[in-house]
Amino acid sequence: MDLRPASSARSNLEDITIFEPLCAVFRRHLRSLGQKYTPERALILDALVRMDDLFQVEQLQDALRGEGRRVSKATIYRTLKLLQEAGIIQQVLVDAEQAHYQLAYGRRPQELLILVDTNEVIPIDVPELAAIRDRICAEHGLVAQEHRFQVFAEKAPSTGK
Repeated sequence: MDLRPASSARSNLEDITIFEPLCAVFRRHLRSLGQKYTPERALILDALVRMDDLFQVEQLQDALRGEGRRVSKATIYRTLKLLQEAGIIQQVLVDAEQAHYQLAYGRRPQELLILVDTNEVIPIDVPELAAIRDRICAEHGLVAQEHRFQVFAEKAPSTGK
């Protein structure tokens, strides 16, 4: 199945592999806003799917440049905002200075342990959180859409013993 947009930029997208569900979700969201699925947006979506990890805008831009693609930082930021609104990615708060993102669509929420002194991010698995989330929502007549659980921590001071 050909997932590339029918446009004059078609030749720019010949080597892009985008998973249909993400592409379809993004296209639907853009259509609802009266916006188009441009070649640049397709490149950004493809690059972040291949990164498959926590990333920053600069890392995404470097990945695109490494493939010989030129996409402005402003276009990347605008596209990331649209991808967030569509539920495809989510912003992860690691520090106050730099935004981090991760692929979220179709994935179980990822819990994170963030070491504030080194900005290291460690994925942790806390399966009981989903049950707690669902119970709390049910008590209020709600259905959970998603959740995020992030623990900000630093090494404990040594006791000198």
